[in-house]
Amino acid sequence: MASTGQQSVEHGTFVLADISGYTAFLQAVGVAHADDMAAGNFVPRAYELLTSLLDGIVEKIAPPFTLSKLEGDAVFAFGSDDQPLPRGRELVDCLNGCYAAYRGRVDEARELMICDCDACLTIGDLELKFVLHHGNYVVQSVAGQPELLGPDVTVAHLLLKNHAAELIGRRAYALITDAAGAHLEVPPDGAQPIVERYEHYPPVPARVLALS
Repeated sequence: MASTGQQSVEHGTFVLADISGYTAFLQAVGVAHADDMAAGNFVPRAYELLTSLLDGIVEKIAPPFTLSKLEGDAVFAFGSDDQPLPRGRELVDCLNGCYAAYRGRVDEARELMICDCDACLTIGDLELKFVLHHGNYVVQSVAGQPELLGPDVTVAHLLLKNHAAELIGRRAYALITDAAGAHLEVPPDGAQPIVERYEHYPPVPARVLALS
């Protein structure tokens, strides 16, 4: 930990778990049930089921990581270098385990879905993606809540918009930057290299690992 004035710079791993298609799904459900929702007496079952999906993700990754916050359709967690985090194959197993539990909840949600409109039935199309990055961060109080700030935190979030689908198609994956892979000793087996570029930041080399 390095000190900068009254703040300390910490080092750690950032994990973002994002439900792909979440926003479009909610919009479609909202349009399909607009009249009932406007009347104030109907909340689509899809809303409750999506909450269950996010709860399931948190249960699987926090611990071993620490939950920072929920960001709409994404879970943001982190682990400082002082924390005992899964490494190597154990980390890959952790991600695959989280995805397996997620798919189980999606399948259960599909079976319990009462509404059979085209919008609600697409819940089965929601996929899960992970981004893992390692770097520096500062914890700062914003509106009374602790927030992780810093360029590496920003990069981790930017990486949610990537080109992984061009390598593996539309499926679940973990995008692990070289910085995170090296720190957590993630084996490169089966992962495909990729370099993501964002304005104002140097290129970010990473690997894309398909989950199953």
